[in-house]
Formats: sequence, C-alpha cells, structure tokens
Amino acid sequence: MNYNGILSLYIMLSLLFYIYTVIICTVMLLVSAVVFVITVPFDRSRRIVHEFSRALVYMFVLVPPFWRRKVTGMENLDPSKPYVIVINHQSMVDIMALYFLPLNFRWVSKREVFRLPFFGQFLVLHGDIAIERGNGAEAMRKVLERGTMWLSRGASVSMFPEGTRSKDGEIHRFKAGAFSLAREAGVAILPVVMDGTRTMFRAKMLFNWHNTFKVNVLPAVSAEEVASLEQHELMERVRTSMVEALAEMRRNDR
Repeated sequence: MNYNGILSLYIMLSLLFYIYTVIICTVMLLVSAVVFVITVPFDRSRRIVHEFSRALVYMFVLVPPFWRRKVTGMENLDPSKPYVIVINHQSMVDIMALYFLPLNFRWVSKREVFRLPFFGQFLVLHGDIAIERGNGAEAMRKVLERGTMWLSRGASVSMFPEGTRSKDGEIHRFKAGAFSLAREAGVAILPVVMDGTRTMFRAKMLFNWHNTFKVNVLPAVSAEEVASLEQHELMERVRTSMVEALAEMRRNDR
C-alpha cells in the first residue's frame, strides 16, 4: 500500500473511532447522571460514579487492537487509603490514563476544562475541583477547602504539580498546592509518572494506533514525612524521584 493509501486508512480509522467515542461518551454520560442521582445520598465519596468513568476509559482504550498499557508499581499503593496524587503533565490523555489505577480520586483542574463537551459534564458529576488559574490565592483556598473535604470522605485528590502541560515532555518546576494540601489534610503523597500520553495522536489529530501508555506508581511519601519535611525539601524530593523514574522508563524502552 502506498503513502496515500496508508494515510486514507488512518483517516478512516480515526474518523470511525471518533464516532465511536462520541456514542459511548453520550451513553455513559446519561447512565452516569442517573447513577449519580440514585447514589449521591449515600455514596459520599462518589466511588460508584467514578467506577463508571473507569469503565468508559477501558471501553475507549481496549478497542484499538494495537494500543498497549503498561502499569508498574502497583505494590506502592493501597486502594483503601486516600492520597494526594501528583502526576507529570504531558497531555490531556494523562487524565484518562490515571483511571488505570484502582483508586477513587477527584481532579483539580482549570475551570476552562469544565466547559469542554462531555468532559466537563463528567467532571461535574465526579465533584472535581475547578480553579481559576489567574487568581492564585483563591485557587489555593479552594484546593485546600474542597480537597480536604474529599480526602476526609476517603477519596484521593489528583493534581499536576507543574501547574501546566509540559511542552517538551520533561518534568519542570513544581508549585506548592498539592504539597500544602497533603500537609493540611494529613495524608500521604503518591507520585505517579506517565509517558506515552503525548504520542497518542499523530499530525492532524489522527490516532497513533501503535501507542503504549505507561504509568509508573512510585513509593508514597508518608503523612508523617509530609508533616516533618520542609515544604521546599518535600517538593524537591518528590520531583527528583519523578524525574529519575521518567528517565528510567525511557531507558527501558530503548
């Protein structure tokens, strides 16, 4: 098959998959809304609604036959415990990839994401935390208030400590929000390193059908360590461990 034929095939497959995605998102959003109404009086951590989103992610990822997911470090997490989860940020696909882990979590995300079709409605049903990035003091207040509430209910809180997406795929300087929340709530920090999420798409939004999503769960920093370490020391320790883990993941792919 020549180049034009291969390109036409990629376009057709990507178009069909986009149609499939719209259909399953519509169905699962309606189902999740019904489940939310039924369960919210007694499911204070919204675990049941969260599990429907996990099912949606698996329906999305498992259909393409050549997509692979590689999850390591599962022994480092306890599904019964709430954490502040910190993740390196390469693309919007990071949000989907975190659902590979058996944890119930709420996202902290900029308010603009809540306006996206389908995606925003799912975030509202989950109870995810919307912040205004232009107002640092108000954003921090909301993260501490809402984040502590969810952690007290047994749900983890997930944040991108870099604050924005990495343009080069590397891990850059961390902001303090996630670490302040862990200290305030008295919970452990769970570092998670991802790779392969920024290569899910080719040019012109065509899917890369041979992509591998890699998720590596690092050892948690205990609540006791979070409380005892200086914040700048804690941030640097977590960032260093994540940078080293990302480099190791890439060396193993060669």
